[in-house]
Amino acid sequence: MPEPSRPRLVLATRNAGKLRELRELLRGQVPGLDVDTQVVDAAAVGAPDVVESGVTFEENALLKAEQTARATGLLAVADDSGLAVDVLGGAPGIFSARWAGRHGDDAANLDLLLAQLADIPQERRGAAFVCAAALAHPDGGPAGYTERGELRGSLLTAPRGAGGFGYDPILVPEGLDRTCAELAPEEKNAISHRGIAFRALLPHLVEALQ
Repeated sequence: MPEPSRPRLVLATRNAGKLRELRELLRGQVPGLDVDTQVVDAAAVGAPDVVESGVTFEENALLKAEQTARATGLLAVADDSGLAVDVLGGAPGIFSARWAGRHGDDAANLDLLLAQLADIPQERRGAAFVCAAALAHPDGGPAGYTERGELRGSLLTAPRGAGGFGYDPILVPEGLDRTCAELAPEEKNAISHRGIAFRALLPHLVEALQ
């Protein structure tokens, strides 16, 4: 059994919000895994940035997982996620994090999307958060796994709520009257696209860590 402080799993992200969410999803699910010390992000182990050259969420997730696993010698998990807006034909999609031109500028991305949808009536503002999660081994085998999750809802005309990140303040999940940014973390994790994808990936991850 590795020392508790030695990383066993790297999440191929530098997004603190994603790391926090994924640690909570894994907490207590993998025997012997201390998620607070043994699940780390790419920065903690000096993993290089990966060019997201894929054209689907699945391709990008697997690219990030495989390259991070090879670079660190650790089991690696990655996700690629974004917002697919019905009237935009599925955009921003894989470009969600850089929709306004600069990667990770949540405020600018939100402002641009809301401006683009300004004249769209509420009944036509359907959208879905989409996530592909991938698992890769440092030795290249067995073959990487990918799983997909979606959370459908509708988009508001202005942000609401202080939690979450990204487009969370404008998406109200189907059946609810609060945005993802207004949900408690445990509520969001129970229904989120990322939660669905990572729970589907969990059996493969547990097997790989045993």
